[in-house]
Amino acid sequence: MKSFIVLLSLFFIIGCSSKKSDKELFDEAQQNLKLDKIPEAVIAFEEIVNDHSDSELAPEALSQLAGLYQNKLIKSLSEKENLEKAIELFKKLHSDYPKSTFAPSGLFMAGFINANELQNYDEATKLYKQFLVEYPNDELAASA
Repeated sequence: MKSFIVLLSLFFIIGCSSKKSDKELFDEAQQNLKLDKIPEAVIAFEEIVNDHSDSELAPEALSQLAGLYQNKLIKSLSEKENLEKAIELFKKLHSDYPKSTFAPSGLFMAGFINANELQNYDEATKLYKQFLVEYPNDELAASA
């Protein structure tokens, strides 16, 4: 009987708790970054990307999340795993939010990490060529 009451209470608490808005999560993530609470920032950014994917804040959240991995700040992952995750997220930024102002830098950064961090030059060349085709007038085009 006690376990039933505990379980019922848990469902009640979960059911009554309201989800945070995209803005609340973004502010929380930014505050956590200022306090160097990287895991908490990652969780908040991921929640925006996963639960508020239509939000105007989602592309920026995804960009910042990718940047955390690029800077190898996720201590539970190896450097290579961090970089591979950053590439995955930068590519997602480009593909899921093609009209976003963050899309060009997402594609560029995927190429940059491949070239400069992982020495995966074939993949970097492919991504840079795609970048130049899609964004020939972007400020990063001269660096591709």
